[in-house]
Amino acid sequence: MAMNCKPIPTIDERINDIRMRTAEIVNEDILPNELRLWATRQEGESMEHRREVLALRAEIREKVKKAGLWAPHLPKEYGGMGLDFLAHAYMNEVLAYAVGAASLFGVVAPNSGNQSILVKYGTEEQKERFLLPLIDGTMESGFSMTEPHNPGSDPRSLTTTAVRDDGQWVINGHKWFTSNGIDADFFIVMCRALDEGARPAKGDPMVQIIVPTATRGVEIVRGIGIWGRRESDHCEVRYSDVRVPLENMLGHVGDGHQAAQDRLGAGRIYHCMNSVGQMWRAFDLMVERARSREVHGGLLKDKQFIQGFIADSYMDIQASRLMTLHAAEKIDQGLQGARTDISAIKVFVPNAYSRVVDRAIQVWGAAGISNDLPLAQMYLGARTLRIADGPDEVHRVLIAKNVLGQYSKGEGWDFGN
Repeated sequence: MAMNCKPIPTIDERINDIRMRTAEIVNEDILPNELRLWATRQEGESMEHRREVLALRAEIREKVKKAGLWAPHLPKEYGGMGLDFLAHAYMNEVLAYAVGAASLFGVVAPNSGNQSILVKYGTEEQKERFLLPLIDGTMESGFSMTEPHNPGSDPRSLTTTAVRDDGQWVINGHKWFTSNGIDADFFIVMCRALDEGARPAKGDPMVQIIVPTATRGVEIVRGIGIWGRRESDHCEVRYSDVRVPLENMLGHVGDGHQAAQDRLGAGRIYHCMNSVGQMWRAFDLMVERARSREVHGGLLKDKQFIQGFIADSYMDIQASRLMTLHAAEKIDQGLQGARTDISAIKVFVPNAYSRVVDRAIQVWGAAGISNDLPLAQMYLGARTLRIADGPDEVHRVLIAKNVLGQYSKGEGWDFGN
């Protein structure tokens, strides 16, 4: 089923144009070829078939570039669309409807997030050496922040250190769930900047440092198995006296935490709009099945249980979408109050996503958990999002803290702003 994407009367004509042209490529080129584009390479598969698949991906990417829809997150001077935050959010829900569509539009995590960080914090030399090859696709990157022995929800607890020594940073630490660790040519590593001989403490300034993976002392321990798979590209990494030039620092000492927040704050909005797009797809699949599947003498759509599923999923999607767009509008306007809204969607949307996909799986029955449909992977992705970029509990605490802080000033909460 094609995505039913039509112009939205209340938004800018430019954004509508981007959404409609994106949907055209999704509907005409990606959805009809979805299983072929992303099928796992099978034993005995011919090289000719694999070349055909790669050629099809390249053909779609070229069509995207000619349409001016390539890399919405990058400025125009780096070959991207230069979209503002809100336009990018609206585009994301369309891209997320089809499996793998974002990658065919030049948006591939963690490279896309690292590209944005390099654009904002990188020196001209760093952009030449790392950003441009990343954009060209001749380099891969990873983001290395989380540590196995410290809570990922509290960046103040990080203990990986970077010590200045004779014009170099000397990095020591233990990370895991470092994204794209198998293929990355370099990592952006979150560290605590210390003076020589000092012990790390929570008040130490943070710094992000570019570390080529071929550097002596970088050990890729393993690709961590997730959801029953033997391994993934999220890796455990040890840094043992890793030496890189001081010039590999992004921004200044003390910028590391803000750079991470820049990345995560934007990422949470994009994750939620991606979730909305995938909920949209799951909803369409569920309704399609309900309209065509006959059970016990009648169509599923005529059963009240299924009608309840449809109504509940409709409400979950609408609420998720409007909450996320409201938060995106606040960020686009530079409003500080967006932090509470970001935390609210980070909790609400993945939970709604889980419910919507769960209902779709139930309506499809055994087929819902098969590899013939995208629902099973959506379900795993939705559950993962309740942990990624901060667990639900941390965001609930932040929401309550901000609300109570407002009331302590003698003012109630203004839900209109």
